[in-house]
Amino acid sequence: MAHLRKLCALISCMSILGMPTWSATPAALGTVTSAERAHIGASAASVGTTIYGGDKLSTEQAGLLQVRTRAARFQLSPSSAAFLDERDGIPSATLQGGTAVFSTANSKAFVLRASIAEIRPQTDAPTVGQVSMVSPKELQVRSARGTLVVSVEGETQIVAEGSAYRVLLDPEANSNASAAGEPPQGPRGAGTNGPGGPPLKAGRSRFVLIATAVTIAVTAIALDEALESPDRP
Repeated sequence: MAHLRKLCALISCMSILGMPTWSATPAALGTVTSAERAHIGASAASVGTTIYGGDKLSTEQAGLLQVRTRAARFQLSPSSAAFLDERDGIPSATLQGGTAVFSTANSKAFVLRASIAEIRPQTDAPTVGQVSMVSPKELQVRSARGTLVVSVEGETQIVAEGSAYRVLLDPEANSNASAAGEPPQGPRGAGTNGPGGPPLKAGRSRFVLIATAVTIAVTAIALDEALESPDRP
């Protein structure tokens, strides 16, 4: 009988210890600061709603959604979708489609993932970046303020302030672009000056950046004033 009581007590203790894991909820990552025809999961988004890790954010054709996440702001343009999460203590978003703009106050404030690429600020200076997903193998990346770092499988390239690039993630994009009459940009040499030069490349190329006309800058520049101080209360 005593053995049975001990066994029951042990089972009860194990159940109690397991309860926090079973009832744990995702960490709060941010708050909705602006929403119009936007959704969090299947529910309509509204100002003041808390965003948790794993939440899916989306906008309708004429929608807009902006979220404050600590020292960053993240905005989805119309007809866009992304999952918000946290990795290594840094808020992040995974763009599923459409266009996103993010503003940061430091280099570890936010990371945007799109397909196999990661885009983040290079420095602690205020940074505003815009990323559009054309397809799983092509992105458009624009830095409206500050410098962005684009990384794919360990390879890193730099997008300087005021420049815009097509990011071709297909390993054969280099030859395809050349065949189409659009020569890809080579690495920036030590003597090249100015933010308009080709991006910095290192090692074997796993993706190609092709300079484009600054036609995707309008949205990012329009948002610059609104997003430039994400650390303000």
